[in-house]
Amino acid sequence: MKLNSLVKNIVQDKSNVSDININNICTNSKDVGRGSLFVAINGINNDGHDYINEAVENGASAVISNGRDVGKLPIPNVKVSNTRLAVSRVAAEFYNYPSREIKIIGITGTNGKTTTASLVYAILKSANYKAAQIGTLGVIADDYEINNTLTTPDPITLHKILRDLSDNNFTHVVMEVSSHALDQLRVSDIDFDISVFTNLSNEHLDYHNDMETYFKAKSKLFRMMPITSTSIINIDDEYGKKMKLESSAPVISISMKNKSDIYFERVNYSLKGLNGMIGAGNEKIEFNSKLIGEFNAENIISAASVGIALNINSKDIENGINSAKVINGRMEIFKTKNKKNIVIDYAHTPDSYLKVLSTLKNLIDEKNKIHVLFGCGGDRDNSKRNKMGKIAADFAEKLWITPDNPRFENIDKINLEITKGLDKKKYEIFHDREVGLMTALSKIKSGDILAVLGKGRERFQDVKGNKIKYSDIEIIEKFL
Repeated sequence: MKLNSLVKNIVQDKSNVSDININNICTNSKDVGRGSLFVAINGINNDGHDYINEAVENGASAVISNGRDVGKLPIPNVKVSNTRLAVSRVAAEFYNYPSREIKIIGITGTNGKTTTASLVYAILKSANYKAAQIGTLGVIADDYEINNTLTTPDPITLHKILRDLSDNNFTHVVMEVSSHALDQLRVSDIDFDISVFTNLSNEHLDYHNDMETYFKAKSKLFRMMPITSTSIINIDDEYGKKMKLESSAPVISISMKNKSDIYFERVNYSLKGLNGMIGAGNEKIEFNSKLIGEFNAENIISAASVGIALNINSKDIENGINSAKVINGRMEIFKTKNKKNIVIDYAHTPDSYLKVLSTLKNLIDEKNKIHVLFGCGGDRDNSKRNKMGKIAADFAEKLWITPDNPRFENIDKINLEITKGLDKKKYEIFHDREVGLMTALSKIKSGDILAVLGKGRERFQDVKGNKIKYSDIEIIEKFL
């Protein structure tokens, strides 16, 4: 594409912009080749403006910068006020706005994004749509290579994926939309047809600083929705009620507890799964899911609501919910021969701890006990550590505290913050997670539950910049 066409939506005066050919867009100078447009982004750790000369040396044909003095360049330098917004705009232009050709469902919230997206994907497949899923699990689509990505990819990657999907006749894409992606304008030029809000709780405050800023980041999705689209919002969540007021699109309210637009007429819980009925006006949706817990009931009603908003018939919605498998690393249950129960979950926030452990408490016999093995990540929001320790202690007979990606932080400092104010008889600390896990597995009794929280199906420990091979699942399977 010609440079002047590519930047037509980010500069007012195009008369001085060259008409040279651009064959790709990069934000990393190492990816630059002949014909590249390099967009200099001021990131969290690095400023792309410091790498403009490297981009030029690597063959860049043009640069987009924020007007900072980078000296005289031998190639065109298009100056804009916000390069993050610019890369979103030029990526959409370069790939010819693929999100306008596909139904896009965006799901945001602290917890439940991946499971809700997976349920929606299953519903779409059940209705025989050619659908794809983008998020924490990578890109999931028939005949499409699966890549592990950020929860929400960068704008260039995202628009390229959507262009590939549209060109291959995909009709629907369900994607997770993180608060980081919204704040960093990664989805500013995605045309969403449906947006979903699951919940908001204490998370990512190392990035957003406070809950109000976190909420405002999430609300960007609902404020960018056109009047022709639909927002689906969980009004049981206190922030859901506020989010409803932020939406520029008509809102479908969903609730576990009250008769709203879409609600549960009944729901039953067990360690084998969930069954019940969802009411939506005169429409009734019965389901019998392998997923467990109240929070998965929230995910199910969110996904069913997307199906209803898309006018998918109730039978296909039911079949999609019932066929959806347990998501790897999210409330996965393993049983030993002597009836010990092991539950793996990716929970790593106070809210997700409360949801997981209260669910398990309600599903276990009173005579049996819950044990919790967990740790807290280093170089992340430390305000949640003691909250997580106290929640775990409220539900558990015993806490087994182990490393969980300590990164560059001292593990003893992390553990001290977790255990502050806890009864020392209540917990045991291990500096090696495998030793802690094997010890806990051997000591819990028949009928008890060991909740192994935090890492899910991660295959490494992040220690001092090194990814050290480690898997809770492999250790559990070895024990079994």
